[in-house]
Amino acid sequence: MSDQSIYVLDTNVLLHDPDALFSFPNARLVIPLAVIEEIDDQKKRQDEVGRNARLASRRLDELRSRGPLSRGVPLPNGGSLRIELNHLDISSLPAVLAPHKYDNRILALAQSLAGQESSRVVLVTKDLNLRIKADVLGITTQDYDSDKVNYSELYDGFRTLSVSGSEINSFFREQALPVPEGVNLHPNEFAVLKNQVNPSQSALARHRDGTLTPLRFAGTTIWGLSARNKEQKLAMELLLDDAVRVVTLVGRAGTGKTLLALAAGLEKVVEQHAYHRLLVTRPVVPVGNDLGYLPGSREEKLRPWMQPIHDNLELLFQDADDPSEPIDHLLQRGVLQMETFTYIRGRSIPNQFILCDEAQNLTPSMVKTLITRVGKGTKIVFTGDPDQIDHPYLDAGSNGLTYLVERLKMERLAGHITLRKGERSRVAEMGALAL
Repeated sequence: MSDQSIYVLDTNVLLHDPDALFSFPNARLVIPLAVIEEIDDQKKRQDEVGRNARLASRRLDELRSRGPLSRGVPLPNGGSLRIELNHLDISSLPAVLAPHKYDNRILALAQSLAGQESSRVVLVTKDLNLRIKADVLGITTQDYDSDKVNYSELYDGFRTLSVSGSEINSFFREQALPVPEGVNLHPNEFAVLKNQVNPSQSALARHRDGTLTPLRFAGTTIWGLSARNKEQKLAMELLLDDAVRVVTLVGRAGTGKTLLALAAGLEKVVEQHAYHRLLVTRPVVPVGNDLGYLPGSREEKLRPWMQPIHDNLELLFQDADDPSEPIDHLLQRGVLQMETFTYIRGRSIPNQFILCDEAQNLTPSMVKTLITRVGKGTKIVFTGDPDQIDHPYLDAGSNGLTYLVERLKMERLAGHITLRKGERSRVAEMGALAL
């Protein structure tokens, strides 16, 4: 964006990204006073929303040194920002829109500005319903998409390469094959090598410094699990390679991403002692009250949100007389730890195997927060399904998981696989595909 349009920012934009103020080069930003009120209402929360509310307030306070915000101040990117005090009369809006609601006051401001300004006025909001109401009223709207990726073109982590039979034979014989000329592969990207004459002859390879090499862990069994399909083999390769410090696994329910990650974590921590602890985290409530509002002890509060992790762990310990006993033993020893995202912020986490499940419910800002907690010797795995998002202001293209996949695909310390084949059960696979 680099025009002289007027962008009216909704509260959820600043709560999603406090630095959104600087994401509109050369544009005129307007923040309704109602937005400041909403930010003030959220600043005491002890979650990511509260943190971003406080950061947004600090950003605005820093801009006060440039002049009165009500008159407008210049921004470093060539644009300007002002807090609009007027245009709170909503008499021009339909009577069904309650005047006390912040959203309707923001709509009234955008509509008033559109009628007075010669420049294009755009309401920027992540609220789908507000965009619908604005459209009905003839107000131009858009989502905040500075950190959005095209989910339909999300990096898969592997591709199919057509090669000659002699090249496949050389690959098996020499345990290496130069990347074909004209093919650009990302670090740790995988290739399915297929004989261009006889497609039934194939091989799985991993890209390392311009060379395709065989998988090292394809046939490995970990904690009673072995890969059931090509994508799981590729995921296993990343999970068991300690040189890959950040792993992202995307896939719909039943593809095995969480179960594989837990099995790899237990293998690395309990069997190989490569890490001190397996730390499992997942977002509790994307937007809403944190665990502190729930009754009971911290463990009792945590259990409902971590039940899917317990279910997967019980599957891994199914040969035990009582699968809950070895799980409780690991928890008591501190070898296994389960935490909500809120309790991880501010910590430094060295030499641990971290699994962040349901990462599609994290914002890009939250993912950055977690990544920066990673200490020396730690490996972190993110799993999730961008098609199943509970967060009201995130979608398949704007969540932290897909953001991370795209931003790290060129990094040597990172690897990614998209899993597509369901392995939970025939019923689960039927439901995922047909319903």
